[in-house]
Amino acid sequence: MPELPEVETIKRELNKDIIGKKIVDVVIKNPKVIKQITPAKFSSQIKNSSIKQIIRKGKILIFGLSTGKFLVIHLRMTGQLVFPGNKEKSRVSFVFSNKKILDFNDSRLLGELKLMDDWRNLKFIKELGPEPFEINETVFGKMLGAKKTKIKPLLLDQKFIAGIGNLYAAEVLFRSRVYPERPASSLSSKEKKLLFKEIKDTLREAIKCGGSSIDQYVRLSGKRGNYAAHHKVYNRKDKPCFVCKTPVKRMVQGGRGTYFCPKCQK
Repeated sequence: MPELPEVETIKRELNKDIIGKKIVDVVIKNPKVIKQITPAKFSSQIKNSSIKQIIRKGKILIFGLSTGKFLVIHLRMTGQLVFPGNKEKSRVSFVFSNKKILDFNDSRLLGELKLMDDWRNLKFIKELGPEPFEINETVFGKMLGAKKTKIKPLLLDQKFIAGIGNLYAAEVLFRSRVYPERPASSLSSKEKKLLFKEIKDTLREAIKCGGSSIDQYVRLSGKRGNYAAHHKVYNRKDKPCFVCKTPVKRMVQGGRGTYFCPKCQK
């Protein structure tokens, strides 16, 4: 699933390419991805509106329209936004007045498009924890507090902190030298500070590279993100650790594959 760096990359590219553009048509090829409203209403209420702003909250994209409504897009596992598109693979296409097209592709139909009066009313949004870049290390340390939850599942909990998924949780824990199954409460003050630093540094580096294309994620242009070349442990089972040469291990934790170095991470 695209995580904070991938969704932030798309948001920044959308801001460069489609802000101010007027949508003159909405072509719906598969209505399954449209939620909470009929396809006919979805189309009619978006047509002839302009895109005023694009916001990211966690892994969600929010388009502010000139009508005052908001188009909320959750890419989930296989969703893509491609501009300029060609309608070939799209589930929904947004046609602009200059004839260019923004395609929403989704091979497995797992993504969601919603049109809302106020995106803040979404239950998921209301429950989101803080963004990593909205807090400091002191606040983060207090958030960890006396939590006995294992650190990896805690980082994946969007109610705890927003935007981090399975891939980046594995990467930041390796860079922090923290074993994924350690209780959060067992981390020392020094370890908490390093973990918070590595969360921010890893996410920033991934954004610079346009995110990680390991499955179906692509940038707005349709090109792949380059951060996978910088992964330290994710998807590197049995390959030598870049630090100590010990083979990287994989275990299942909370139903998710977790990659780690058994020597470096304690």
